[in-house]
Amino acid sequence: MDLKSIIRSIPDFPEKGIIFRDITTVLQVPEAFCDAVNKMADSVRDLDFDVVIGPESRGFIFGTPVAYKLNKGFVPVRKPGKLPYETKKKSYSLEYGNAELEIHTDAIKPGQRAVIIDDLLATGGTSRAIAELIEEIGGTVVAISFLIELEALGGRKILEGYDIFSAIKY
Repeated sequence: MDLKSIIRSIPDFPEKGIIFRDITTVLQVPEAFCDAVNKMADSVRDLDFDVVIGPESRGFIFGTPVAYKLNKGFVPVRKPGKLPYETKKKSYSLEYGNAELEIHTDAIKPGQRAVIIDDLLATGGTSRAIAELIEEIGGTVVAISFLIELEALGGRKILEGYDIFSAIKY
């Protein structure tokens, strides 16, 4: 299926000069949503890993069905103050701002192997922060899989050393 043709492009959102790639149109078409999840699951299916990591909120949308499909656990990475137990926090830069993410300190056991699933690779800041959180609590990042990659923003560079898959590239 040509997922790229289904994704809606919105110019000047959230700021002038940015083209926002709206994945809600993929979610609304059952065959497209299934195809997106299948592509992301297939990208990591043959890897040796224990758990899927997904950042709030669109990483939840794709990460949980990938985890279910591959019979793996799912670990949410959230905005500060959303997780109820002891957390580890990481600050990072976005293409148009700064943010923070948290993970439960016991979400990954020492030596566990993780894949990160998210909707978008832009500057790579979010995924880099997640990878660092995973490593700081004793895990290993095996691969990172995205639905969309915005190649012009150079996110792969900040993620050098990690295996990266993108289903769609702009």
